[in-house]
Amino acid sequence: MDGPAEPAHATGTGSRPAKAAASSKVPFRRRLRQDRTLILMTVPALLLVLVFNYVPIFGNIIAFQDYDPYVSTNGVTAILHSPWVGIQQFRTVFADPQFWHAVENTFLLFFLQLVLFFPIPIALALLINSVVRPRVRAMAQAILYLPHFFSWVLVVTVFQQIFGGAGIIAQTLREHGHEGFDIMTDPAIFKFLVTAEGIWKDAGWSIIVFLAALAAVNTDLYEAAAMDGANRWRRMWHVTMPALRPVIALLLVLRVGDALTVGFEQLLLQRDAVGPGAAEVLDTFVWWTGIRNQDFSYAAAAGLIKGVVGIVLVLTANKIAHLMGEQGVYKK
Repeated sequence: MDGPAEPAHATGTGSRPAKAAASSKVPFRRRLRQDRTLILMTVPALLLVLVFNYVPIFGNIIAFQDYDPYVSTNGVTAILHSPWVGIQQFRTVFADPQFWHAVENTFLLFFLQLVLFFPIPIALALLINSVVRPRVRAMAQAILYLPHFFSWVLVVTVFQQIFGGAGIIAQTLREHGHEGFDIMTDPAIFKFLVTAEGIWKDAGWSIIVFLAALAAVNTDLYEAAAMDGANRWRRMWHVTMPALRPVIALLLVLRVGDALTVGFEQLLLQRDAVGPGAAEVLDTFVWWTGIRNQDFSYAAAAGLIKGVVGIVLVLTANKIAHLMGEQGVYKK
């Protein structure tokens, strides 16, 4: 007579749920001891994020006050002694034409950089990925990556030495009897200048994500497409681009969420050269009113508005990504 049947979870694939259930029943203290090394390694990073990203959030309370840093011995206790004004600071911000001018410049720069800057890393990644020789590919990547490590002071200086009124191009034109020019102080083309600076500095660094996505594409797909008669362009359109589509959607959502932050240091360095009419964006507006004019509550209200709008943009862009069948920043 046969013995009792062996339970399904003891053999074959049925053992995997049993193992998963067993691992989930491990006491928390035991798992804490097992992972204590990894936890200790993450503590410094968590502290930095906590101190510099989350603790300052509580400072937004001054947006609802008439904050005076001199009402107490230090700025923290001054929050407790400053009078409450409710939403008066927000009413003042919305009634300020300079604020709306900064908003207009911010969105104009964002859309300009989205159209001109965002596609360039994708094109560069496709171009580098098509290079056959590894040495040439590595050299091209190194050359494109290098400007990312330059500070904005150096980037602006390089453009000044090339396109400024005393730059190389202007001096060469004058030596040959032509009239020189000064692009760096022309408010009419300043937005295109800022976009060009951003492309030169960060386009090479942005291709890293796209190259990683291209490296994960199965080469058998290219071979199958070639056997079906697809040329290089069709292989790129039907194999490469679908592989990049999730990454493009994710970065596009993040880019939209960063729409109101278009380069504080870059614009602040060139603000005096072209004037606030062309270079004033939300970040420089908050800095100028909050730090230079010491109107901290007003600047906090403007910064809080910017943060709320940024969150709304992220959620909206992520919803659009879901409707297009992509994951976006998070799943549905």
